[in-house]
Amino acid sequence: MTMPSLALHQRSAIRTARAEAHAAVVGARDASLDYLRAFIVVLVLVHHAVLAYAMMWPGQPRTFQILPAPIVDPQRFAGFDLLAIFNDTFFMALMFLLSGLFVWPSLARKGAAKFLCERMLRLGVPFVVAAGLLMPLAYYPSYAVTGGEPGFAGYARAWFSLGSWPSGPAWFISLLLVFDAIAAAIYALRSKRTMVAKAPWLLTLQERPSVLVALLVAASALVYIPLELAFGADRWFSFGPFALQASRPLLYATYFLAGAWIGASGSTSGCLGRDTGVARQWPIWLAAGLAAYLLRLVVVIVLILPVAKAHQPLPLGVRLLNDLTVALCCGTISVALLAVFRRFAISHRPAFDSLSASSYGMYLVHYPIVVWLQFALLAVAAGPIAKGTIVSVGAIALSWGFVVALRRIPVIARVL
Repeated sequence: MTMPSLALHQRSAIRTARAEAHAAVVGARDASLDYLRAFIVVLVLVHHAVLAYAMMWPGQPRTFQILPAPIVDPQRFAGFDLLAIFNDTFFMALMFLLSGLFVWPSLARKGAAKFLCERMLRLGVPFVVAAGLLMPLAYYPSYAVTGGEPGFAGYARAWFSLGSWPSGPAWFISLLLVFDAIAAAIYALRSKRTMVAKAPWLLTLQERPSVLVALLVAASALVYIPLELAFGADRWFSFGPFALQASRPLLYATYFLAGAWIGASGSTSGCLGRDTGVARQWPIWLAAGLAAYLLRLVVVIVLILPVAKAHQPLPLGVRLLNDLTVALCCGTISVALLAVFRRFAISHRPAFDSLSASSYGMYLVHYPIVVWLQFALLAVAAGPIAKGTIVSVGAIALSWGFVVALRRIPVIARVL
C-alpha cells in the first residue's frame, strides 16, 4: 500500500471510528423522526412567542383571564397571524402521530404493564410539575398587566377564582397519557400479530401513500367537522388541570392511531420506507401541503375575515369549507414534513442530537420563559418583528440551556 493510500485509509478508519462512537452514544434511534419531533417543538416555542404580536387579538384584557396569548403587545404584525394559522392546522396532530409511531414497538419490547408504568413516570410526573408549578408562574404577567392587587395573595385569589386550574401547553401531555393507556389496554387484550393477521390489507395499504393520505384526510374531516359545528373551533373543556379543545380530541386520536399503525410496521418499509414510502415522493407532498395551506388562506381572507369584521355569524357553508381546509392542511402538511425529514434527515449531528434529546423538556419549561420575556418587552420601544424574534430566540436558547443543565441530574434525566 502506497503512502498516500495508507494515509487515506487511516483517515477513513478514524472517521469510521468516530462515527461508530457517536452512534454508540445516540443509539439506534432514527435521526429523521427525532429531528422532526424537535422541529415541531421549536415551532411550538416560536408559535407561542409570536402570538403576543399577532393581529388577531382585540387588545390586552383588563381582567385576569386565561387566553391563548397571556400577553398582548400593542405592537402587531400580520405575518405572525399567517404563521399562527399555519401552525394551528397541523402541528399538534403531527405531534400525536409522531408519539404514536413508537407505541407498538415499545409495547412489544416491554409489555403493557411496564410500558404504562414508564409512561406514567415520563408523562404523569412532568404534567404534575408543569401544571402545579410552572403554569402559575407563567400566567402571573397576565395578571400583573391587568392592574390587579399586587403580590402573591392577590394573584392567588384571582387564580383560584378562575374555576379551573390552567395547565397551559401541558394539556398535550395529559391527553397523550390517556391515549397511551388506551393503547396499552388494547395491546393487553389483542396482540399486534393477531391484529395484523385479521387485517392483512392494512399492511399492503402502507405501500400506497396517496391512498393512505386520502384516507387520513377523510378520517380527519369525519371526526373534526361534527365537533367543530357543535362546539366551535375555540371552545375548550376543562376539569381541574385537565383541558382539551372541544373540536379536536377525536382528530388527535385519529393521528395517534395512524402513527401507532404505521409504527407497527417499522421504519424500513411501508409508509416510512425511504425507497417505498412518502420520502420517495417528497416534492409532491411538499407541493400538496403548500397548496392546501394557500387554499386555507384564501378561505380565511376572502370568506371569513369580512364576516368576522362585520361581527356576523359565519354561514354554514363557509364553516364547512373552512373545516374541510383544516382537515386537508392537517393531513397534507403532516405528511409533507414527514416525507422531507425521512428523505433528508439521515445522519446524526451532535447539535441536532442535543436539541432532539432536550425537545421534550423544552416543551415542558418554555411557557413561563416565553410569557415573562413578552412581559419584559412591553415597555421596550421596538417593532413587533424585533420583539417576536427576541422572544423566539430567547425562548429556544434559554429553555434548551435549562434542560441541558437539568439533564445532568440523573433522576431528572430519566424523565426528561
